[in-house]
Amino acid sequence: MSQQFTKIYQEHYSKVHRLCLGYVNGDEALAKDLAQDVFIKVWEHLGAFQQKSSIGTWIYRITVNVCLLFIRKNKKKKKISFTEIKDDTTIQEENDTQNRLQQMYACIHKLKETERIIILLVLEDLPQKEIAEITGHSHQNIRVLVHRIKEKLTKCVS
Repeated sequence: MSQQFTKIYQEHYSKVHRLCLGYVNGDEALAKDLAQDVFIKVWEHLGAFQQKSSIGTWIYRITVNVCLLFIRKNKKKKKISFTEIKDDTTIQEENDTQNRLQQMYACIHKLKETERIIILLVLEDLPQKEIAEITGHSHQNIRVLVHRIKEKLTKCVS
């Protein structure tokens, strides 16, 4: 089982990590912690995986659940602040790409939970049918939601 887990970990870690990054507005350390929590759950429940869906879909569902649970727990404690404290030197050194990325994460963070899940899975290049399976929506509904979410993000970033 450990070889199987190692293979699963190697194939899916970067995707899980990126999905977690989207939930925590680009906080690298927090995303790594959440990704670790995901793979602990994968390890604990790998024997119970029933193969009703692909292993990737199953792992994404675990990732979404872990991230949502984290967000819900932290909303009760306090609102997470994503404002970075920077000195003048740091501000001058930041490039436009990083600024746009942070702005996009901030816009994604403003979305409703379901919209956030969907757009983060879209950014992972998951097929819309698989996103529908993960989220429990119809494929047609996902198509409409993706279009609306992209419009919201375009307005937010502009």
